[in-house]
Amino acid sequence: MFSDNTTIFEIKGPWGIPIQFGSTLIMLAFLFVGLGVSIEALPYQIAFFVMIVVSIFLHELGHAWGCIVQGIPVKRIMIHGGGGFCEPARSASVYQDEFIVAMGPIVNLALWAIGTLILPFVGNSNPDLVWGLATFAWMNLFLAIFNMIPAMPLDGGRLFHFSLLRFMAPTPARRVAGGVGVVLAIIWIPLMFWVYFNIGFILFFFPPLRLHWQMLRA
Repeated sequence: MFSDNTTIFEIKGPWGIPIQFGSTLIMLAFLFVGLGVSIEALPYQIAFFVMIVVSIFLHELGHAWGCIVQGIPVKRIMIHGGGGFCEPARSASVYQDEFIVAMGPIVNLALWAIGTLILPFVGNSNPDLVWGLATFAWMNLFLAIFNMIPAMPLDGGRLFHFSLLRFMAPTPARRVAGGVGVVLAIIWIPLMFWVYFNIGFILFFFPPLRLHWQMLRA
């Protein structure tokens, strides 16, 4: 995913945390809205884009909550075209960081569960509402699963590293996590082509080979 630190606007979020929005959100909006094939599909494309941004925001808010309940102040939350990040104002211990990282995917799974539970009560009286709930639910399930891929800088990569530290020394744990990341980085390109041609979905993410190689070499 492409990262971004260029803020186009900022708002105050829960607990007074600054919520910043990066310039690459414009690129993401163009991909989902600007490349529309018809006027009829435009409202759905706009709704899809909004749901992505809201899902990413709630994911990062989960990380922020994990910080707050452990007494760690949050410097900011950044939402950009490639996802987002929550930046603590100070460092945390490994166990604190493990909880903070886990809260992001947990929030996505909770949103998927809530949307799925509500869906049967909506019925077929409002097809647009049914589409919105179903799309939002499955979008958050995908985000939770995708974020658990054991590659840096995804939550799964960090949690995998933290889990290794529970029964391994820091150096071998770093090497194992880096080795897994190197393998994923190598197979990622053919995997991207397979996903695109079989599902029609483009993954704007590539595991950083250099970072994982440095971890492997420790």
